[in-house]
Amino acid sequence: MHICFVTNEYPKKNFPHGGVGTFVQTLARCLVLNGHSVSIVGINYIHETAFDEDQGVMIHRLRRSKFSGINWMLHSVAVNKKIKEIHKENPIDVVETTELGLAFLNKLKGIKYVIRMNGGHHFFSLAENRGINKWKAYLEKKSFSKADRVLAVSEYVSETTKRLLGLNNLNVEIIYNPIDTNRFYQCDVAKAKKHTIFFAGTIVEKKGIRQLVQALDYLIDEFPDMVLKIAGRNANIPGTKEPYRPILEQAISDRVRSHIIFMGSIPNTDIPKEIEEAQLCCYPSHMEAMPLAWLEVMAMGKVFLGGDAGPGREAVIDGQTGFLVDPHNPVLIAQKIRHIFNNYDDAIHIGIEGRKRIIEEFDINKIFKKNIEFYRRLKDNHNITI
Repeated sequence: MHICFVTNEYPKKNFPHGGVGTFVQTLARCLVLNGHSVSIVGINYIHETAFDEDQGVMIHRLRRSKFSGINWMLHSVAVNKKIKEIHKENPIDVVETTELGLAFLNKLKGIKYVIRMNGGHHFFSLAENRGINKWKAYLEKKSFSKADRVLAVSEYVSETTKRLLGLNNLNVEIIYNPIDTNRFYQCDVAKAKKHTIFFAGTIVEKKGIRQLVQALDYLIDEFPDMVLKIAGRNANIPGTKEPYRPILEQAISDRVRSHIIFMGSIPNTDIPKEIEEAQLCCYPSHMEAMPLAWLEVMAMGKVFLGGDAGPGREAVIDGQTGFLVDPHNPVLIAQKIRHIFNNYDDAIHIGIEGRKRIIEEFDINKIFKKNIEFYRRLKDNHNITI
């Protein structure tokens, strides 16, 4: 089969990417390894066209337009043209993209079109308590109207998106995000540095980073050697051009400022080392679609604390494979961290159980099989009713 992913987020060296990019790369490499063809079509980070190959994955990065007012139109024309060219040379069976991705795509004969819900405009507008952009809302609904089939990475993102878009009768299949449990290996407990907390994610409010730094004030007297390492790119306040970092800085007291290390954006390949060296990984997100970063931590058997919101309980069984907490409450976050530090031997066993569950339910080889079965049913027109 030939699968074409339409995304701008496929990982590129020296450029940051999020969970969608990591997911597509993991699945794409596995598809190629199992004899399938994979093409990536997206807009480049720079004003140049480029072609790359990643372990057999063919990546077409189209030139980013300099005309900001009409770049959406120019980008759409370029993407459609490239898909048509690829399809002519090597017929595409399935085109897959995220919630907004089909809005401007021209459907070609012989190709099935799939949306995989990873959290779209409606979903995160609700999560971030910001208004709906009418234009993006229109495009998202238009995109769904073109889909031959819809996937979702969690029950929560499926049900929430369906409700927000008025698509309650939409048939959605749930396939969790895959984890490469070889790259995210069982960590060596002896390498963990005492009272070190690791956070990885975009520096923005919805990731819970402000509440995490505020929690340190309730812990610093008891754990004066505590260190919080923050890995992630700085971002703007959603819907604005104002940076979020100043808001975060205001939440950091003088008592704990010297205990926080901002690492900036680091390559995903460096993440396992940082996870291994931390005593605890804490990602208290306010909302996620299905948090790939959480799964990576648990795949390493590391003690993990996440936010008890959205699909949190689909990813973590609280007290059995990891820990969950109200991500909006710094006091409760501090209490959970204190409990983990003071009962670390028990927490280690919970981390080990976390890896077992990842292997059972999220391992790439098992998730790959579910995806390829889905693509084959789609290609053969079986169960394609939405």
